[in-house]
Amino acid sequence: MKKNLKLNLTWLAIVAVIYAILQVLASTGLLNLYYIQILMGIGISILMGLGTNLVLGFSGQFTLGQAGFMAIGAYASAIVTQYYPTYDGFYWSMLLGALIAALVAIIFGVPTLRLKGDYLAIATLGMAEIIRIIIVNGGTLTNGAAGLTGILPYTTWQVIFVFVVVITILVLNFLRSSTGRQIIAVREDEIAAESMGVNLTRQKVLVFVMGAVISAIAGSLYVSYIGTVVPKDFTIMKSIDYLIIAVMGGLGSITGTIIAGVVLGILNMFLQNFSELRMIIYSLALILVMIFRPGGLLGTKEFTLSRFFNKNKEGKN
Repeated sequence: MKKNLKLNLTWLAIVAVIYAILQVLASTGLLNLYYIQILMGIGISILMGLGTNLVLGFSGQFTLGQAGFMAIGAYASAIVTQYYPTYDGFYWSMLLGALIAALVAIIFGVPTLRLKGDYLAIATLGMAEIIRIIIVNGGTLTNGAAGLTGILPYTTWQVIFVFVVVITILVLNFLRSSTGRQIIAVREDEIAAESMGVNLTRQKVLVFVMGAVISAIAGSLYVSYIGTVVPKDFTIMKSIDYLIIAVMGGLGSITGTIIAGVVLGILNMFLQNFSELRMIIYSLALILVMIFRPGGLLGTKEFTLSRFFNKNKEGKN
């Protein structure tokens, strides 16, 4: 009990120090508006990477539909805040987007998650395209292909920072629970997991819904940070962007997802003037990682403070 309390307090201190450093840099002007926007983009990429890795890395389901769920969250916030332009309206719209994304994930997940590999990827890609086409044909509600503009900036880097920390903690605790271990067992061997009494469909749908909710939340934060939203922002390339983060960091590693999100966010900053080369460089980086680190930067490893506490104990003994 004391060990867990010590670990939690240490993590809390680390998070507080990171937040304080960013706050000082922002308040002194060392982090200007441009760098703050980059920081916010990194936070949203981390959230999307977490949602993707949760489905692909921890349950082993190859999905290309995260952009569709992101679009649901983005449009939910964009539409609701037009009628209720308050912070309460923004957070209620985020909740609405998450609920709609969860419902869509259940409707599509129950029949399609019985598929595997490429078949599942194609099915989820089709789902994302259906969502996008519905938005395009949404009439005055979504303003069609022209999208919506003038969305108020409810999102700040502080808000995104809090969401990244809270969602990361929730995901880590979920994966360490009995349900989370069942989901990892499904990834490792479905036949063995089912023989031990694991309900494959229920666990797959559960993690698919969780990934959808995280992506919808990221979409709400994204639209309030960008200020505009159009259907073309949520094509397959958007899903692939976040798939790259999950794969490069390590499928099955939350720490790897965060590191990859930060690294690619910084790389993207330097490639702003070479947007046509961005995906080429991303792809080249991914190829190099797959050659030299087939499991991603961290594989399935996580950075844990307990190792340091254990080493200190062994040294004292």
